[in-house]
Amino acid sequence: MMDKPSTIIIPVESQVRELDAKILLACAAVERGFPVIIGSRAFIHYSVDSLPRGVYLAKSMRTLSIRMFTILRDLGHEIVGWDEEGLVRWPDDEYYRWRLSPVTLKELSHLLAWGEDDARVLCGYPGYAGTPVHLTGNPRIDLLRPELRSFYQQKADMLKEQYGDFILINTNFSKVNHFFPHLSELKQPALELEAGGEETFDAGKGRLKQVLFEYFQEMLPALCRSVPKMNIIVRPHPAESHQPWLDITRDYPNLKIINEDSVTPWLLAAKVLVANGCTTMIEAAVLGTPVVAYQPVTGGKYDDDLPNEVSYRAYSLDELCLQVKEIVNGEKGPVDELERSRILGPHIAALDGRLSCDRMVDVLVDAGYLQDPPPAVPLGKYLRGWLHNRVRTVSKKINMRRPGHRNNFAYHRHRFPGVTADEIQERVNHLGNILGRFQHVRVVPLSRYVFTMGCKGKK
Repeated sequence: MMDKPSTIIIPVESQVRELDAKILLACAAVERGFPVIIGSRAFIHYSVDSLPRGVYLAKSMRTLSIRMFTILRDLGHEIVGWDEEGLVRWPDDEYYRWRLSPVTLKELSHLLAWGEDDARVLCGYPGYAGTPVHLTGNPRIDLLRPELRSFYQQKADMLKEQYGDFILINTNFSKVNHFFPHLSELKQPALELEAGGEETFDAGKGRLKQVLFEYFQEMLPALCRSVPKMNIIVRPHPAESHQPWLDITRDYPNLKIINEDSVTPWLLAAKVLVANGCTTMIEAAVLGTPVVAYQPVTGGKYDDDLPNEVSYRAYSLDELCLQVKEIVNGEKGPVDELERSRILGPHIAALDGRLSCDRMVDVLVDAGYLQDPPPAVPLGKYLRGWLHNRVRTVSKKINMRRPGHRNNFAYHRHRFPGVTADEIQERVNHLGNILGRFQHVRVVPLSRYVFTMGCKGKK
């Protein structure tokens, strides 16, 4: 006889990038019998000491997560994790330094990998302690597959009607152009040298990002003049300041700065994507949207190669304008599909076959979380976790009122503008109609930014 199943806790940091994929994952979990809690990562953390004991799905494993992981474990939750940024990575040693911690990895019960290459890197980390690694892919890719693209088709059609034929520019400069400038992680290191005068990786990467940031600002007016009858849509990274881009729009009426909703309908509607070294380029390649990698400078080990490899490359502004015009005029389409598949195959599992969301839920079921919640921890340990989280929550909520702080509420609203239970339910119903599944999944608000998902008729 099955006991009460574990609650699956799904935090969302960036609403426009993560929410739809995590709703799909939540639906797949509910369908198999799991209750789910989903919502803003910050607000889930504030209430995690009052949630049912369950399995927390972590989207990163950085040193910054040590405190929260300790609280989760003290409260009796288990942690299953993946790195949302694990598809487009820096060289292994630098990736390890920026994105992984032996302390956080020790707290994980299972690791979910984007693909074979991601699994290789995780298992090769010096702090890896043998946590099972599963090749699941990521539900963000599920939504790009042919069987689910219609989820965004109506929105894509509306965008085409509103903006006509348009060029999409995706920027990825939050580390030198952060929403709060003093949080631009690579801006200060770019001015520093190691003892002996050698450039650090952070300095080199920061220098390249800064130069590319300036080139992209110079590129926009030229592209606007090159195709004056077409709209050009810039989507800044979710953590970026929009102001530098907005400053350019004053002189170019065909230039728009927009970062609403998921990027997928924009990719479906766009004639071409222009970017440099970002995950969105891979998403476009999976969809079959033509991509041009604008590389006015190259940085060797500092370049993000995978996205550029599935794109046409433009090394000058003239070359960029020419390639964009050829694509817009229908003279060339995306990079050859077989070539794209060859490049992406080692990096992304579940490009076909069983959906990534179902593979992730398989891991949870096989781990026994459907039969029982994680075992209760000793009372003293639980009280330590409860008190620790109460103190942390008070501190974070104070910081939400501090101008310029990384926990400031304006920055939270920038990354997680908010969504209602009815809006999530509408997306659940749409996914269900497409796949012929999820008809019994219901959404109930738990608080302003946190929701429960379960089967109708079950409490």
